[in-house]
Amino acid sequence: MNLVQLTPGAGRMYCGNCLRDNALVRMLRQQGHTVTMVPLYLPLTLDEADESAATPIFFSGVNVYLDQKLPWFRSAPEWVRKWFTGRGLLGGVGRFAARTRAEKAGDLALSMLRGEAGNQARDLEELVGWLRTQPAPDAFCLSNALLLGMAHGLKAAFNAPVLCLLAGEDAFLDAMPARLRDQAWQLMAEQARHVDRFLAPTRYFADRMTERLRLDPDRISVLPGGVSLEGLDESAPVALPTPTIGFLARMCRDKGLDTLVEAYILLRRRNRVPEARLKVGGSCGPTDEPLVNELKAKLHAAGFRGETSFHPNLSRDDKIAFLRSLSVFSVPALYGEAFGLYLVEALAAGVPVVQPRHAAFPEIIEITGGGVLCEPGSPESLAEALESLLLDEPRRRAMAAAASQAVRREFSSERTAAGLLSVIEGLRR
Repeated sequence: MNLVQLTPGAGRMYCGNCLRDNALVRMLRQQGHTVTMVPLYLPLTLDEADESAATPIFFSGVNVYLDQKLPWFRSAPEWVRKWFTGRGLLGGVGRFAARTRAEKAGDLALSMLRGEAGNQARDLEELVGWLRTQPAPDAFCLSNALLLGMAHGLKAAFNAPVLCLLAGEDAFLDAMPARLRDQAWQLMAEQARHVDRFLAPTRYFADRMTERLRLDPDRISVLPGGVSLEGLDESAPVALPTPTIGFLARMCRDKGLDTLVEAYILLRRRNRVPEARLKVGGSCGPTDEPLVNELKAKLHAAGFRGETSFHPNLSRDDKIAFLRSLSVFSVPALYGEAFGLYLVEALAAGVPVVQPRHAAFPEIIEITGGGVLCEPGSPESLAEALESLLLDEPRRRAMAAAASQAVRREFSSERTAAGLLSVIEGLRR
């Protein structure tokens, strides 16, 4: 089968969608399928080999911005536009990507969702023109619903099914000012009719997006996000010399990092696990640094500077070593997380988790048996749940074994690839 996967780059920030898509493409290629992975906006930042490295970047982040701001640029000579598509230039621009906020990018997002009627129509034409030089695709797969503006143009040009993965778009859209937010959801609902099947990572998010995109339930399926298991083929030790709590996600309030720090301070002051340590890893961009510095100061003032450590932007090998050093894991995200690749990676490494009782977390914990739930946004509830696990090694060991096996059964990239192919074959019949 010949597939085209379209995935936006996130600049110099690690992106769960990028990691998911990259693992999926690699697995499909290993199975003998032809997959063209097309990076959009910026280069992908990954902790493993980039499956899109041989493909040009389309919808260059610079061109998309200039198309929005400068009407004359939309008809600029090809050589001018091409100059802004180089990986080196876009890689440099990518360091500013983490500063982009939904409230600032609302007009641009609306224009992208308008597709051929938007200011980036020429970018879509350039992508279609290049794809015509490649083998005819059997299907397209969009990385998220913010790319729905491309669906009609791709389908009209190639008469091939278009699938769309879903992955937390609601959080971005709902952060827009009300005027722009309502327009964005309306546009997405309209463009959704050009998509043959939506694929959500959990039943929770499938139900949520069915309502918000006004979809018929039979147009959306649950396809769990696949995690690369390479290097995670053995459970992490659960009887570590020092009890260690870990966090591995973007270092921001939305992911609940400040909640975890407050819970850690409470846990230490309770003094039932006096030797407990806290290790924080994950993406840390310019907009995240003030919070990180604030939390470091808070931990220092509480007397726990030597017992905590921060590890930004880990490589894959370092990430695996990081996970293996943990006794228990928590990313107490405050918003409606659609899936949480970080959670599944921790479970794959055999690290039990403590997560809030909302969004997709109860569903994943029920499937894997790898953790316990606490009350959302409550440092007290989180501290109590973490403490109970740290004091119960047999329970942690049982959870670690169950979780590691369940991830291999339910959340491997091989399972995701098989599910995607099954949906495509059904659409082509």
